[in-house]
Amino acid sequence: MYIIVWEYQVRPKHLPDFEKIYANDGAWAKLFNKNEGYLGTELLRDETDTHRFLTIDRWVSVDAFNEFKTNWQTEYDALDAQCEGMTGQ
Repeated sequence: MYIIVWEYQVRPKHLPDFEKIYANDGAWAKLFNKNEGYLGTELLRDETDTHRFLTIDRWVSVDAFNEFKTNWQTEYDALDAQCEGMTGQ
């Protein structure tokens, strides 16, 4: 199994949109699910810092993830650009 963990500090005004896009069934998960080998995403929120999140993306292998990036790079970049500005200090 190949696991990718991301940590985010979300800007307060973007919390609802961030949670919707990065949720277990959100836009990222739907995009990842277009490729074989995707096993799921978990969105975790810090209980003490409610603007801090982790996402855990699971793939059957690094090859499956790399295949996804090859097949869906344009869509990945577009969604990444849509999310720009939601996170950071």
